[in-house]
Amino acid sequence: MKTMTCRQMGGPCDAPFHGNTADEVIKAQDKHLKEMVAGGDETHKSARKSMQDRWRHPISGMKWYSTTKEAFAALPED
Repeated sequence: MKTMTCRQMGGPCDAPFHGNTADEVIKAQDKHLKEMVAGGDETHKSARKSMQDRWRHPISGMKWYSTTKEAFAALPED
């Protein structure tokens, strides 16, 4: 298991996300961004919009995805 933070994936905070794969932490961050914005947190709005844009434009979003997967792979195990 490894840990990445919201900030490491382009978000504004240091909330930790744990997972065995990059996809698990990416999904956890997506859920976090949704919840924070729904709760009225303005600091997460731009990160949420960036995440939505990546899902809407998967070809251009692949650079972020690849970079995040590489960063995850380089992390030490918890």
